[in-house]
Amino acid sequence: MQYPLQGVKVLDLSRVLAGPYCGQLLADMGADVLKVESPEGDENRGWGDRTADGLSCNFSSVNRGKRSVVMNFKAPGAKEALAQLVRESDVVIESFLPESSKRLGITFEALKEIKPDIILCSITGYGSRGPMRDKPGYDLMMQAFSSVMLGTGTEDGEPVRCGVSFIDMSTGLIAYGGILTALHSRGVNGGCHVEVSLLRTAISILGYQAVNWLQTGRLPQRQGSGVMHLVPYQAFKCRDGYILSGATNDLAWRRFSTALGRPELGVDPRFATNDDRLQNRAELIALVSAIFETNDAAYWVEKFEENRVAISPLNTLDQVLTHDQLKENDILLSLAESGQEPKSFIGAPFTLNKETLFSQRLVPHLGADNDEILRAHMQLSDEQIERLTGLREQA
Repeated sequence: MQYPLQGVKVLDLSRVLAGPYCGQLLADMGADVLKVESPEGDENRGWGDRTADGLSCNFSSVNRGKRSVVMNFKAPGAKEALAQLVRESDVVIESFLPESSKRLGITFEALKEIKPDIILCSITGYGSRGPMRDKPGYDLMMQAFSSVMLGTGTEDGEPVRCGVSFIDMSTGLIAYGGILTALHSRGVNGGCHVEVSLLRTAISILGYQAVNWLQTGRLPQRQGSGVMHLVPYQAFKCRDGYILSGATNDLAWRRFSTALGRPELGVDPRFATNDDRLQNRAELIALVSAIFETNDAAYWVEKFEENRVAISPLNTLDQVLTHDQLKENDILLSLAESGQEPKSFIGAPFTLNKETLFSQRLVPHLGADNDEILRAHMQLSDEQIERLTGLREQA
């Protein structure tokens, strides 16, 4: 299958997770993505464990498939060099604070002067307007600000961080969708400024909880592994581990009771409807929990699947990443440089005609493509390259 974004050129000026993940998805679909980093490099290069070739696993998770050049935007000649790269690009991704973007000349108005049909995707923490526009935003900070942390954890416990950086990664997906929308309409509308923020993403993901408060005024309560509007639907401790199961409707509850070996519970007037079960949540959960603890997780998985009741073991990361279901759906991919051991990565979160497309480029070391881009392509002199890539502060 031909890569759908083949021929599209992307200038990735972003850092950390959201913007780089968006750029990686574009690269997987065939776009030529050039990552421009400061001489210090994207700070994500210094986070987390290291791969065998010395790269950060955090950085490697969102920068596969790109080329890397170093550029000090404060250096003499940087403005002209950046303008040349913009003229050759279809898309620019940036994640500077709004005031920094303005100071550096990386605004939609400025880039349109260079290339009228440019698509600029700006990623911020709190949006481009309002009193918090120039406040840095990170995933964990946004989990706190957006109420996610106060809604996560057990009822009588402390607020808990979601175990993955889901706001950052979701923002990258939304940025990807916004860029594709702008590319699709480019022939009619010309250039476009796509704006996404961690805040907008977080509020969108609140979904039914936000609408529930907007329409009823009811605040969500921490439910541990469960949800506020369905019961039972949570993790249960078994003799040797945990499973997660639940009843999403009253018919499913009757099947749940049968699988549990207590079919009479399915028609017990205390629990017959979801409203009944919500009213008697504590009593029901105590009763069901005691039954689950009488046997192993594998036993309950078999019983519940026989009765067509949703159930899942609580897998560790190594268990899920080695599961046959991932292999059958080509969710992981393997890449290798010549003569090197192959490296495993996570592929794009969708397929096209049942095919998982991905870039053949591995994760770039900082400035790995300086020579190819700055010297051979842009034909800059050694002195110009030294000024652009140097760490020293420029006037």
